[in-house]
Amino acid sequence: MHIAVAGNIGAGKTTLAGLLSKHYGWEAHFEDVDENPYLNDFYEDMQRWSFALQIHFLNSRFNQVLALRQSGKKIIQDRTIYEDAHIFAPNLHAMNLMPERDFHNYKALFEVMSGLIQAPDLLIYLRASIPTLVEHIQDRGREYEETIRLDYLKRLNERYEAWISSYDKGKLLIIDVDNIDFLGNPKDLSEVITKIDANLHGLFADNLV
Repeated sequence: MHIAVAGNIGAGKTTLAGLLSKHYGWEAHFEDVDENPYLNDFYEDMQRWSFALQIHFLNSRFNQVLALRQSGKKIIQDRTIYEDAHIFAPNLHAMNLMPERDFHNYKALFEVMSGLIQAPDLLIYLRASIPTLVEHIQDRGREYEETIRLDYLKRLNERYEAWISSYDKGKLLIIDVDNIDFLGNPKDLSEVITKIDANLHGLFADNLV
């Protein structure tokens, strides 16, 4: 069993993955943001470091998914390989922050890699407005995120919505983070878990929280 949590920067992916791991007793695998050697440089000079950053994430997540499936364990994953390919890399290319040849090289690598892995059994998408994202980013106080621009977050949100609207690789659960507090309100977390159980066990459930 493989559940993945997707969403924009600051949507609450790591928080929810941790809470679900604790509830189900499943193994959580988090995004290696703090271990990415290009991240600080990227936020200082996006054009110079965009390709290196995305290749690092692509390689890291590909190896992570292979290891998850081979382990045979029940896994909850923070962010997916699809977000890199459908959200972040195309956004950098559209903003002229990733050259055309680098983007085509990236897409070719993704196509090969994506053909060798399975999609998650359930994808949980955390939908959040820009004010909510900004509040979460400020609350966690990561130094390298202080320079993130609002228009960058907005572009990412638009791409997330476009990707989710056509997602067809498996079951999908959408959680409206603006209207639910799964960290501070146990009732809200319980509601999310009920929705997850319904999706995993094939019961009838609305896919919007």
